[in-house]
Amino acid sequence: MLVDVSGKVTVITGAGRGIGEALAHRFGAEGARLALWERDATSLARVTADLKAAGVDVLPLQVDVSDAIACTQAAAATHTHFGDLEVLINNAGVAPSGTVESMDIAAWDETFAVNVRGVFLCCRAVTPFMKARRGGRIISASSFAAIIPSYAFAAYASSKAAVASFTRVLAAELGPWDVTVNAYAPGMVPTQMNGFTSLPETRQQQLLDTLTLRRWGAADDVASLLVFLASAQAGYISGTLIDVSGGKFSVQFPQMAHQQAGL
Repeated sequence: MLVDVSGKVTVITGAGRGIGEALAHRFGAEGARLALWERDATSLARVTADLKAAGVDVLPLQVDVSDAIACTQAAAATHTHFGDLEVLINNAGVAPSGTVESMDIAAWDETFAVNVRGVFLCCRAVTPFMKARRGGRIISASSFAAIIPSYAFAAYASSKAAVASFTRVLAAELGPWDVTVNAYAPGMVPTQMNGFTSLPETRQQQLLDTLTLRRWGAADDVASLLVFLASAQAGYISGTLIDVSGGKFSVQFPQMAHQQAGL
């Protein structure tokens, strides 16, 4: 049986750029019906226009995921528009840097408002609809930083670790209604937010040396996993954090294999 998400009403938060935009295009191409929850009106309009031009059934909603009322209203609007709500992808996120001593408190608070509170509020908003239909998929962006934090990214790493733990608890709570809840840990996928490919070449090589595949990830690598998790074929997977990082956690010094291979 082929992996199939055609017709599934899928909410994607933070769909205005980066991985979220790529997810919207991939799910749209796979036949999903999309509700895009994005706080930036300009980005939302651009992505919506591109999707509609490709024939995708899409509902654009300007939503700040840290706003409880906005999330509740968006979930209701999505269900009213499509008559269903089956998949939630919590993609929206921010990643400010700064040491514990130097980080602006407002930046710390925003990180948790978007990355943690936002996931909580979006999940809570869609839960009644998924319970009523006795089935659904909730998929949230964590990070490899939840497992191996990076220097000067305490806020980001802590927030993504919270998402991983929250996912396990919610999976237990929604299991009786056949709603699966999973998180994913994307690796080094260059985006405007992280700026990986704008780093000095020596620094880029250092980062790639930590990966067994020794290449940047692509947003579609993440999308392929999420399409599977949203499908019927993933119905027995719940409460876990899935690594899609190019082998970042496999061994120490993976670059040695590439050196030995002469590649």
